[in-house]
Amino acid sequence: MIKKILIIEDEDEFFFFYTMMLEGTDYSVNRALDGKQAFEKIKEDKPDLIILDLLLNELTGDAFLKQLKSDRSYASIPIIIASSFSPHSYKTIFEIDPTLVFLEKPFTQERLLASIKTKLGIDNK
Repeated sequence: MIKKILIIEDEDEFFFFYTMMLEGTDYSVNRALDGKQAFEKIKEDKPDLIILDLLLNELTGDAFLKQLKSDRSYASIPIIIASSFSPHSYKTIFEIDPTLVFLEKPFTQERLLASIKTKLGIDNK
C-alpha cells in the first residue's frame, strides 16, 4: 500500500534530494513550500507522514508544528523534522511533540528510510 508523504521544504535542492531518495519506494511524495501551503495540502489529501523543514517563509516550521498538533483532525500525523541546525537549537519543538524524529541535514538515504518506517510503524527488517 502506497503511503503519502508531504514534504514541507522551500529549497528546491533539498526537495530534489528527498525525491531522489524516495524514488522506487512505496511512498508518494507531495510538496508544500511553507506551513500555510502545507495546511491547504493536508486538508485536500491527508498525508500518512510529514517531513518538515523548520526554516520556512510565511508560517515557520515550529509555528506550523504547534498549530498542527493543536488540531485534533491532524495531530496524529507523524512528523520527521529535517534541519541544517542541530536539535539542540530547537529544544522547544520537543515540548510540542516529544515523539518527533529529528534528522540533521545532510543525512543518508538509509537514515531517512529507517526514520520513515519507524514513524509509520513499519517493520524495519
